[in-house]
This record gives sequence, structure tokens and C-alpha cells, in this order.
Amino acid sequence: MSDKSISPVTNADKFLKKTFYVVFTRPVAPWEDIAKVIPEHLAYQVDLERRGIMFGAGPLSAESAEPRGRGMVIIRASSFEEARAIADADPMHRTGVRSYTIDRWTMNEGTVTVRITYSDQRMVLE
Repeated sequence: MSDKSISPVTNADKFLKKTFYVVFTRPVAPWEDIAKVIPEHLAYQVDLERRGIMFGAGPLSAESAEPRGRGMVIIRASSFEEARAIADADPMHRTGVRSYTIDRWTMNEGTVTVRITYSDQRMVLE
């Protein structure tokens, strides 16, 4: 990479500046209790996704750990209060098997690539 490919940020006013709310969840009950709530939780997550509320979600794990601990849900909301209401309605939180914190996140930079092949209607998200 040459020095010419790295330029000073001169167009920060054009950054995306899209606000999301990130719900970080953590278990507070034994795995057996959490596992019982998973089907209802996943149905809730898919509903949020279909309604355009959820940007993304999934488990977090350390380099050497199984993904049974912390989780993250990125949601579209207009305020902390709205984000909290969405998080409170999640069966994991409503039943008390997980607790959560919320952070506001402003997405400025990044990229996403979607490739659609018309002949067989395949879609690849990169």
C-alpha cells in the first residue's frame, strides 16, 4: 500500500452517522434454564428482523470459549427508552434468565457487499 492510498480525513461531515442501539446480554441463570427460552427468544429475534428493527444479532465468545455467554443485538430505535422497551420484551430478559446493558452506537465507516446471481437467485453477503 502506498502513502497515496492513505489520505487524511477531510470529509468527516459525509460520514454515515447512523445511530443504532447495541444491547449486550449476559446470562444470569444456569444454561439449562436459558436453553428452555431459546425457541421463544429466536422467534422474537426473527420478528424484529422481519419488521426492520434488528440490524444484527448473535453470540459473543472469547478466543478460546464456546459462544454460550454474552450476546449482542443491534437495533434501530429512536431513543434509549425505545431500545429498552425492545430489549425488555425479549423473552430472555422478560423471564430473567439474561440481563442486559444498552449503548448507543453511531456507525460512521464500513462497507457491506451483496452479490445476487439472477440465474439461480443466489445471494451472498460478504
